[in-house]
Amino acid sequence: MEKPIPRIGSRSKSKRIGLRNKKSTRIPKIPKGVIHVQASFNNTIVTVTDIRGKVVSWSSAGTCFKGARKGTPFAAQTAAEKAIRTVVDRGMQRAEVMIKGPGLGRDASLRAIRRSGILLSFVRDVTPMPHNGCRPPKKRRL
Repeated sequence: MEKPIPRIGSRSKSKRIGLRNKKSTRIPKIPKGVIHVQASFNNTIVTVTDIRGKVVSWSSAGTCFKGARKGTPFAAQTAAEKAIRTVVDRGMQRAEVMIKGPGLGRDASLRAIRRSGILLSFVRDVTPMPHNGCRPPKKRRL
């Protein structure tokens, strides 16, 4: 007698299609991360990453406020609280803070981060400083 040929690609009754795996829906815990604050005169952007640099959460003053209020310290504080709230829920306890830029939101965002309950290992200012930078334009003659 000949053996029956097994059908490839047929649906078996034991497997159900469309159900998600429990492991894929579980949110991974992030014990330590890096908080980047970019404070310009017009806006403040707060980005929270893990140690490898993968973005976990972000917020900006522009998503919270519109117009001239984006550049205010209160807008920066609101943006920092919004970015950190999701990360604290995922279990972040320690963080490093990198602050860049000359804007008004520097101090306010740092104050909001400290108030969130995350332990800060260090706060670093990473504002780019030119080492005598670009050549200035030639003098104007009238």
